[in-house]
Amino acid sequence: MTDRAEHQYQAMREHFHRAADQRGFTLAPAQQAAAERLSRLAGELARPAWRLRRPPRHLYLWGPVGRGKSWLVDTFLDGLPTPDKRRLHFHDFFRRLHQGVARHDAGPRQSARDGAAVDRAVDDLLGDCRILVFDEFHAHDAGDAMLVARLLRTLLERRITLVTTSNYPPAGLMPDPIHHHLFEPTIRLIEERMDVLDVAGPVDFRRLAPAQDRPAPSDLRFATGAVLRPGQEAAAGLTPPGPEEAAPVTAHHRELPARAVREAEGLVWFGFDALCEGRTAVPDYLALAERFPTLVLDGVPPLAEAGSDGRQRFANLVDVCCDRDIRLILIGADPMTGLDPGSPLQRDLDRTTSRLALLRQEPATAP
Repeated sequence: MTDRAEHQYQAMREHFHRAADQRGFTLAPAQQAAAERLSRLAGELARPAWRLRRPPRHLYLWGPVGRGKSWLVDTFLDGLPTPDKRRLHFHDFFRRLHQGVARHDAGPRQSARDGAAVDRAVDDLLGDCRILVFDEFHAHDAGDAMLVARLLRTLLERRITLVTTSNYPPAGLMPDPIHHHLFEPTIRLIEERMDVLDVAGPVDFRRLAPAQDRPAPSDLRFATGAVLRPGQEAAAGLTPPGPEEAAPVTAHHRELPARAVREAEGLVWFGFDALCEGRTAVPDYLALAERFPTLVLDGVPPLAEAGSDGRQRFANLVDVCCDRDIRLILIGADPMTGLDPGSPLQRDLDRTTSRLALLRQEPATAP
C-alpha cells in the first residue's frame, strides 16, 4: 500500500472500533473479518481512480438477519472520505431502475436483450459514483430475473466498486427451484467477480438487545408500531374505520382499496387481502410510504396459511416500512404462528421475523 492508502486503512479500522465502542459492543469474529476487509477496501479507494488499472474487487456480505451487515456497511460509508459514494436499499433502487428503463426504452423486449435502456438508467441514477452499497440484495421474482442480471453485469463492468449485503449466499438467490436455473449465470458472475464474505455469526443482535437498544432504522417510527389482536386497536390509539371511510388510494400506476385514509393523521388502513393478496408490488408500497407515515394492516393471517405470493408481498411490505421508517401496525393473528423453525419457508422469512420483533407485541386479550 502507498502511505495514503495505509493511512486510510488504519483510519477505517479505528473508525470501526470506535463506532462499536459507542454502541457498547465488541465486534464478533465474523464482523471483525468483514470490518478488516472493508478497511482494506477503504485503503484501496484512497488511491486516485485514474492510477488504478482496475477498480478494487467487489464485496458480497451475506448472513442471517441481525448479524450487523447493515451496520458494517453504514459504518464503512460513514468513515469513507470520498464524496463519490452511494448507499441504496435494493427495493428503492430497483423501483427507480424500472422507472428509468421505461423512460429510455423504445420497446421492452428490445431493452431486455441489448440492455441499452438499463445502461442509460444506471447512468442517470449513479452519475460519477465510485463506490455503491446495495443493502439487502435479493432475487425472488422470476419476472425481474433478467433485469437484475443485466443490472449486475452493468455495474460489474464499470469502474464502480459494488458492496452488497444479503441474507442469502449467492447460490441461495432465486430460491424457487422452478426458476433458480434462470439466475445461475448471474450467481456464477457474482462468485467470479465479488469477494464473498460470510457474516453468519451465531447471535442475532436484534433479538438479543433490549427493546430500547434495538437497531431500528432511525430509532423513530417503525419501532413505535405494534402487532395487535382484533379488539386491541385502542392500545395503539386507533379507532376501527367505518364503512364511510373506505376510499381508493393511488399507489404506483394503480388504485388500491383502502379501508380508511386519514390525511390529518398521516394514516392509511388496508386489509391484508387488498394489500398482500392482490396484484400489488414493491413500487406500490414505496409510493404509500412516501405519502403516509403510518400504515395499518388488518386481517393478518398466520403466514403459514397465506398463499406464497401473499407471504412474499407481506415480507416486502415489512421491508419497505422498516427501511423507510414507517410506523407499521398489524392487526390479526401472529404472522409467524405455525411456521416450522427448520423449514425453508421459515428461513425465507427470517428477516421478516427479526424486523417484526422490533414492534410492540400486545398480550392476548383474556376471553
